[in-house]
Amino acid sequence: MAPKLERFVSPGKGNGLRATASIRRGELVYSAEPLGCCVSNKLVRDVCHHCYTRHQTLLRCSQCKMARYCNITCQRQAWSDHKRECKRLRSLLPRIPTDSVRLAARLIFALSSPPKSSSEELYTLEEHESHLSSVSEEKKHGLSQLASMLELYLQQELPDPAQEMTAALPPSCREPLSLIAKVTCNCFTISDGELREIGVGLYPSLSLLNHDCRPNCVMVFEGTNLQLKAVRDVNPEEELTISYIETLSLTEDRRRQLEDQYHFTCHCQQCDSQDKDGFMLSGVESSWRLLKEALPKLEGLKAESDWQTLLESCRHLLSTVGGDVPDENLYKLRMTDMALDASIHLGHWEEAVGYGEKTLPAYRQYYPDPHPVHGVQLMRVGKLQHYLEHTEDALDTFKQAYQIIKLTHGDDHPMTTDLLMKMEECRTEMAQQASNSC
Repeated sequence: MAPKLERFVSPGKGNGLRATASIRRGELVYSAEPLGCCVSNKLVRDVCHHCYTRHQTLLRCSQCKMARYCNITCQRQAWSDHKRECKRLRSLLPRIPTDSVRLAARLIFALSSPPKSSSEELYTLEEHESHLSSVSEEKKHGLSQLASMLELYLQQELPDPAQEMTAALPPSCREPLSLIAKVTCNCFTISDGELREIGVGLYPSLSLLNHDCRPNCVMVFEGTNLQLKAVRDVNPEEELTISYIETLSLTEDRRRQLEDQYHFTCHCQQCDSQDKDGFMLSGVESSWRLLKEALPKLEGLKAESDWQTLLESCRHLLSTVGGDVPDENLYKLRMTDMALDASIHLGHWEEAVGYGEKTLPAYRQYYPDPHPVHGVQLMRVGKLQHYLEHTEDALDTFKQAYQIIKLTHGDDHPMTTDLLMKMEECRTEMAQQASNSC
């Protein structure tokens, strides 16, 4: 089947992708395998380095001691990609290069080997922007350090890494600094069905997609396969867009992040109108500022997994502001989500479901189109309700999640299948309860 998208020049944005035919909401627009990818360093013990699924126990590569696999089958299938990396990792132990350095090296390995398929890319690594001319000196210094690390990493096997880079890479990528800059600016975070980070990868053609804070497409992953799904009906010649960032932020914060990371100022309708900012800042300002000022410390507690202190702090602050700040206020919503996470980790299920249910009206407001973030939040709350035997509430919540997930993830995705099973469990339990009460 011919793809329903094509490359074009987007006014004011440069290259972009647009529809060549009508696309329905929920339709799979495009799917792609990465040119190169790697599991995130912080998750190397938890995620299979071949199929990118999470497991409590994984087989460890006996040579580099870093790569891990579900079973011997995954390990064998991964060897062609892992063998060159394995030699370099062995020589650096116990140090591990950063994700961007490992990804850049894997791109070099991929380009210096015969291609696995003959599929044509809409966009090549040579065409990717490095944005080196527009980055700050501080950021350029950080990129230079990564480039030096890449050279050191490659030298573990080759006396002259520049020679391999010259042979394998297109001209604009042969300088380590340029390659690292392209990788950091154009790579995608690979996530699991519940949107938790598991790795990074470069998908050249999909780097053509431009940003919008209310996009008409979203990206989901099955393993490392990236799938572009439409969340609104798209007309022929309409531009296809995604969001580069999590959009649940104030306009000034979204714009700052996009300028810092992607080097452009967003002028989408949502940014230019700033229509959601007032809603995000609803309530008594002196009260919501207490929440805003406390959030960095609370995020530190979450990073340290100090769940008890985090929960106690959230309880106190949420109680302090009370009704002065509505649940849809951005800072109260973020703190309620933190309290939800902490309650789950501590096994305080009744408290967790209370926090989760408070977030749902705000999620509906902030994600008016089908969005994976909204679907995953509904699924989390539904699981809590089901565990606590609030079966009718759970079934209703799972139904809402299913209406979103079937569009954003597709009928065949494991998340969609899981939701169908959860709904059937609820219906069976409700039927049994009705039978027992007769």
